[in-house]
Amino acid sequence: MLRWAAIFFIIALIAGAMGFGGIAGAAGGIAKILFWLFVIGFLVTLVLGIAAGRKITGR
Repeated sequence: MLRWAAIFFIIALIAGAMGFGGIAGAAGGIAKILFWLFVIGFLVTLVLGIAAGRKITGR
């Protein structure tokens, strides 16, 4: 998911440099949404991993 966010960010940069403001804005918005979905997924996975690790080790 982070790879797709980076791809859309690069598309937004290229489209913005070429003067395509609408496409750049849309690609930037998609990149932002995908980035935050990645961050939320990472945090959920991190918390679940810590919880499972504590349950296995008994701490």
